[in-house]
Parts: sequence; C-alpha cells; structure tokens
Amino acid sequence: MSATNTIVMPGERIAAIEELAKSKRVILGPGLRRLDDTVVASKAGPLRHKEPGTFWVDNYQRRYIPARGDLILGIVRAKSGDMYRVDIGAADTASISYLAFEAATKKNRPDLIPGDLIYARVLNASADIEPELVCVNSVGKRGKLGVLTEGFFFKCSLNLGRMLLRENCPVLAALTREMPYEIAVGVNGRIWVKAHSLKETVALANAISALEQSGCAEIDKICGNLGDFLQT
Repeated sequence: MSATNTIVMPGERIAAIEELAKSKRVILGPGLRRLDDTVVASKAGPLRHKEPGTFWVDNYQRRYIPARGDLILGIVRAKSGDMYRVDIGAADTASISYLAFEAATKKNRPDLIPGDLIYARVLNASADIEPELVCVNSVGKRGKLGVLTEGFFFKCSLNLGRMLLRENCPVLAALTREMPYEIAVGVNGRIWVKAHSLKETVALANAISALEQSGCAEIDKICGNLGDFLQT
C-alpha cells in the first residue's frame, strides 16, 4: 500500500485514475465513485493506492456504511423466522439466514441466541435493502468466519480497523512476536481477541487500543515497545 500527497474533496474528478483505467483494470474502494467514464471522490481525505490498481480515500468517519465483501463483527439481536437480525453498527440491522453457515440444513441449524458474536462477510448491501451477511466463503466453507466464543470484544475507530486488515500489517506482526493469540477484525470498527489467559487477552486489547490516535511514525515506535507494554 502506498500513500500519495493528494488530498481529494467530495465531487472532485480524479483524472489520474481515469487515465490508468484505459490501460489496466482499476478497482475503486471506499470514497470513490464511477460516473459514466469519470471517477469522482465521494469523501474527503488522502487518496490511497495499492498495487496493481486499487484506489480508495482514507476518510475518517464514525458511522459504518456496509459494502459488499466487507468483513464485519456483528451481534445477534433476535431471530425472525429463518433469519437472524444482527447489529453491525450501521444505520440498519443486517440479516443472516441459518443456511449461511457451514453444513447448515433445515435439520442442522446453527444454535444462535441474542448476544452471540459472529464474524461474517457482507453479501449484499445497498441503500434500498438491508445488508445481508454470510459466514461461509465461495465454496461453502467457514474458514475464519462463524460464531466467536470466549475472548474479549471491544470497539475501535473505522480507520484502525482498516489498518489492521491491511496486508502485512506491522502491528499484528509485532504482536505475533510477543505472544500467540487469535484476532478477528471488522471494518465496522469492532475487534475480538483471545490469548492464553485473561490477563494476556486484556493486555492485547489495551495494546491495540493504544494505537487509536497514533500516526504512522508513532505506530512503528509502539510496535517496537509492545513487549514492555504487554507486561504492564
């Protein structure tokens, strides 16, 4: 992932992406929209680029807006027929079918109750319909998705969630050197962690929360001192 010095504003046309799209495939992420043959920004912030052709606007926002393919952490709120209502931190609750779990059938349904925490992927999302979730991949396997048990759940900013989900994230690499752990990060600003003991789990959550207001240079410094931080 590379950062540029370009700051874009809502409605601004991004000519550089339009030129690149003429010769190669371009993927537009959050904060960018395609209008006919033009690409315009829908949010304000620095323009980001990931090879070979992914662009997005790194915008700070407080409310999560669901998008297809997002990995999220949701809390089951209620059951409605064959569907479960899930709070994902958006304006509307999402829904997930009991068939959206690995090996689920009419006779073998997942035993979900209100308050359960699930790690899911957004299957459909638009302004006209409620978000729909799944806990399986394209071949019907759960992979890392599904119900999360035990561990510690906490909230963070959407920006921190996106940073932790980036490929080769230095924070997760530094934590791995200090202790074994499990983690599930949602782009909706929710994180679940689990370590060998309760003390290590809470310390792990505190270490991640300390990165909330840190810049890139400060993150590198904190990662270098995570060993001392986890001992406190």
